Amino acid sequence: MTGIMGVISYGLGTIIGFLLIGVLVFWFIQDLTQKKHTVLRNYPLIGRLRFFFEEMGEYFRQYFFAGDRDEMPFNRATRGWVYKEAKNEGGIIGFGSTNDLREPGGIIFVNHPYPVLEEDRLPTPSLVIGEGYCKHPFEAKSVVNVSGMSFGAISAPAVEALSRGAGVAGCWMDTGEGGLSPHHLSGNCDVIMQIGTAKYGIRNADGTLSAQRAKELANVVKAFEIKLSQGAKPGKGGVLPGAKVTEEIARIRGIPVGVDSISPNRHHDIANVNDLLDRIAYVRDLTGRPVGVKTAIGGWDFMNELCEAVLRRGKEYAPDFVAIDGGEGGSGAAPQTLMDHVSLPIAEALPRVVDSLLQSDLKGRIRVIAAGKLVTSAKASWALCAGADFINTARGFMFALGCIQALRCHTNTCPTGVTTHNKRLQRGLVIEEKYLRVANYVKNMNKEIDMLAHSCGCRHARELKREHVRIVLSANQSMALNMLYPYPTPGAKPVAAITPFAA
Repeated sequence: MTGIMGVISYGLGTIIGFLLIGVLVFWFIQDLTQKKHTVLRNYPLIGRLRFFFEEMGEYFRQYFFAGDRDEMPFNRATRGWVYKEAKNEGGIIGFGSTNDLREPGGIIFVNHPYPVLEEDRLPTPSLVIGEGYCKHPFEAKSVVNVSGMSFGAISAPAVEALSRGAGVAGCWMDTGEGGLSPHHLSGNCDVIMQIGTAKYGIRNADGTLSAQRAKELANVVKAFEIKLSQGAKPGKGGVLPGAKVTEEIARIRGIPVGVDSISPNRHHDIANVNDLLDRIAYVRDLTGRPVGVKTAIGGWDFMNELCEAVLRRGKEYAPDFVAIDGGEGGSGAAPQTLMDHVSLPIAEALPRVVDSLLQSDLKGRIRVIAAGKLVTSAKASWALCAGADFINTARGFMFALGCIQALRCHTNTCPTGVTTHNKRLQRGLVIEEKYLRVANYVKNMNKEIDMLAHSCGCRHARELKREHVRIVLSANQSMALNMLYPYPTPGAKPVAAITPFAA
């Protein structure tokens, strides 16, 4: 009898073992072939642990897991919000917010006692860039847009998914300093061509600007952006590790394969504000397209000198837009010292830039684009209140593509295929799935920005002003943004103030 029971137990154990192996094989094949989740596609079976712990964290966070808002550079609550918006799942929560309204730098919108009724709401109008000052002005329809991420810094599937998603959503896509690739054009979206310090994709063999190439690009791009600096690494040129310089990237940029791509820390032909205005006017006359400037802000001299030079020389020399990148920017590889300690955060830089334009009466001439961890509708709405016309985000779109903040962007080993040229890892990023998430993210961001505007009594988002938002100074004390940064009158100097802004 004992022998029979042993045989039965052995048989059952064998059957259970085979069933377990069968389930694992089934899951492995399922993970490998599904297209929605990059981590599962690249790491079958093992990747399931990520989703298990993510889901269980909601129930066991008080025992084992860090708080929703403790992580840097982006906390779990922020990432989760972007994921939901990209998946079109809605940003609905229960039992209250984990956002601490007593934290210095927090933003609180001033709700109107009589918010705008649905029938009185208006669509947020588009704005034209360069109207009256160039041959081909650019009508920008979306408040939220794709910030500069070079092909090279991010992968070909990532660029193509962004392009296709931007095309569906009606927003623009900035090329970054790596030049225009066929992947940028795959989605038929509006493209802004960035002219970096190395002039990748628009240069002669000696590194100078190619007039012929600029004219060719003007046939396919909507505007040009002269990059002076970016928030991740002010004072240093772009860095693309040699491991990421493939043959295709080298051909587009005009550089050797497999060698670190390090661009100069500034343009050789731009040493002062007059050089900058001359270069803006030259490219605009050459291409017929609007021309703007991208820069991080370290103090008030740059914008004050720029505005004074424009008033002295004429508005035809003005940039058609300025893209202000906060010091908290970080989608590119950069030395930690520069990333940690150089240039002002967007919360302080943006109001100062807008004040310079207002006191010079140039705000209507020069459009303002803001960037710097503005990945949520609340942060984007704050920027509109401060005076921005448009919002750029890079890492918000990286999250929409499936980025899990592995912090391996510069190593060519990104597990989600966003910032790697490893074909095996890129396989996990399925363009047909991810471009829809990009489009959803844009649409839902714009939708929630409008929702906040309606709550504040505005008919559309472009009616948001500084008086519609308050900044938390300390526990249980906040101040309206228009009190921290009073609107300057033309010719007046801005009032000194320092505004904290929570990450």
